[in-house]
Amino acid sequence: MHIFYSPGISADNSFLDESESRHCINVLRLSKKDTIQIIDGKGGLYFAEITDPNPRRCGFSVIESVKDYGKRNYTLHVAIAPTKNINRFEWFLEKATEVGVDEITPLQCQRSERKILKTERLERVILSAMKQAGRAFRPTLHHITPIDKFLNSDFTGKGFIAHCAGEKKVLLKDRYVPGENALIMIGPEGDFSPEEIEAAKEKKIQEISLGPGRLRTETAGLIACFTINFLNQAD
Repeated sequence: MHIFYSPGISADNSFLDESESRHCINVLRLSKKDTIQIIDGKGGLYFAEITDPNPRRCGFSVIESVKDYGKRNYTLHVAIAPTKNINRFEWFLEKATEVGVDEITPLQCQRSERKILKTERLERVILSAMKQAGRAFRPTLHHITPIDKFLNSDFTGKGFIAHCAGEKKVLLKDRYVPGENALIMIGPEGDFSPEEIEAAKEKKIQEISLGPGRLRTETAGLIACFTINFLNQAD
């Protein structure tokens, strides 16, 4: 069944926006009385029937709704330095959304090679991945944030910083306790600076390893997402 996105579904708002309507009617060739699934980005999953196959404002009638669809008992926040090649960062956003992530904060670090992001396109990548994976909760993509400012913000749960400097570190899987909220920090291609690592440690953020070898930024971010989600599915 085809999945569409429509925030704020209510008795007074039972229409897909123009972009979703066009895809539904002109591209997929769906028509009146066809059934569709709709996600609202806030945990709502709706089974609906098309009532007005208008390619600019497709109307629908909700048949059944599910609240908090796919809700987990933990949250995952990944703070990651955007890659110089924006395609690699978009790949991370897509795959992290499919695997499961709640918040993403692009970090501006001392060694960052990219300090500007066009979030409109990135939000489209996230939305597309949500629909592909059938996820009813939309991850929050924050604005790019200097690392010092980020470290001074509040966070509930356990914080971890992955980096390549120094001696061998404990693996994330051996530090994280399933069910806990997690924040994982991933540095730029040149890694976090020694000063940034020390600043994170002062905030009680634990140093971790994501495995042997030196990983690309986007790969490290995805492994972090996969590890947390896998550990929470272990039971």
